[in-house]
Amino acid sequence: MPCIRLLLLRGNPYPVAPVATRSELSGYSTAEARRALEGLPRCDYDIVIKPLRYRWGPHLAARCEFDERRIVLQVPIPFKAFREPVIYAARRKRGAGMRFAWASETVYFRGRRDVIRFLYCHEWMHWYLYEVLDKGASAETACDRFALRNFRRRYVTTDDADAALRRRPLRARASG
Repeated sequence: MPCIRLLLLRGNPYPVAPVATRSELSGYSTAEARRALEGLPRCDYDIVIKPLRYRWGPHLAARCEFDERRIVLQVPIPFKAFREPVIYAARRKRGAGMRFAWASETVYFRGRRDVIRFLYCHEWMHWYLYEVLDKGASAETACDRFALRNFRRRYVTTDDADAALRRRPLRARASG
């Protein structure tokens, strides 16, 4: 594990450990799942892709099981393109109580590949925070920010994850 940790901290997106990827999704092979995750940073957890049956409409669902050393990505079945709001930042409002102003973007998921890549980026960031940076795993807006910025990019590295942990100042966001 220390070898993996050193490789990740130097900006290497691919640790040496083999990653077991498995698809339990009918009509979506393990080879297709591996191709969908190409170019994304790897971790030493198993990756399982499962169906998500929904009642009213497709949505995103995934989890990082630290005790089992597994990331579970759930793809809506039957799949149809859908939109999902993604909250990527929060700013505390003035006054009494814990009130926040949320920054969000609505993302259009065109296919299963988009869903798998977005969910993997999000859960990989939880893994990175917990296993590599030892910061705990509950940073939802940072994980969403990382996934939102990177799931459609061809190649993603740990440097991109570190950039997602840094919030840009208000002036920089307003001007660009």
